[in-house]
Amino acid sequence: MTPHHLKLSHYPATRSARAKWMLHEVVGDDFETERVALYDGAQYSDEYLKRNPNHAVPLLEVTWSDGTVQRVIESAAIVAFLADAYPAAGLAPPPGLSPERADYLQMLHYGSTWMDMMLWQIRIHESVLPDDQRDERTIARYRHKFATEAEPQVAERLARAPYICGENFTAADCVMGHTVFWARGYGLCQDEVFRGYVSRISKRPAFVKAFADAKEFVKQVPKDKPLIRRFTG
Repeated sequence: MTPHHLKLSHYPATRSARAKWMLHEVVGDDFETERVALYDGAQYSDEYLKRNPNHAVPLLEVTWSDGTVQRVIESAAIVAFLADAYPAAGLAPPPGLSPERADYLQMLHYGSTWMDMMLWQIRIHESVLPDDQRDERTIARYRHKFATEAEPQVAERLARAPYICGENFTAADCVMGHTVFWARGYGLCQDEVFRGYVSRISKRPAFVKAFADAKEFVKQVPKDKPLIRRFTG
């Protein structure tokens, strides 16, 4: 089967930007985008929860050629799926036993799990949770862990090669690139090696399209927004 229609539920600069970037890389503009008003709590509506019970973005809805609709709700899964679904784009080593494939998958998931986990804790305790639920110890713990454990590993790679898996841009850079941008927004990943990486990836036409709405992102959730009352983590 082949995809007949692709629809992405998205909010600027969030994890769905990884998926949007990847979509632009492999299908250009041939997909539909639905903006989900996260701060207004739209992700908690009954209609949206039926499609994504994790009340988050991204959500990629794939309508196959036989009319069936499949929903993918994990950003790294969407990126990896699209890379393999559109091999002509050359954004992933071929599936199978190879050092290149193993390294690619490791870095794609390192950015979307280990690094993401630390950044998410920093974000929610600095910018999302009500004041009485924020924990300065959690912020300090994960800022230290990110700066002393995660950053050096990524910096070492980028000092050796222009992209996270070597000389060529891959789908892993859609995840890692977004993660580095996220970190820089919170004062992390400030070294020159990260500035160079950001400069390289931000020149890609697909990146420009995916982050064209990034200025609409407000880091601090306004205290009068419904998300403050509905947020569960």
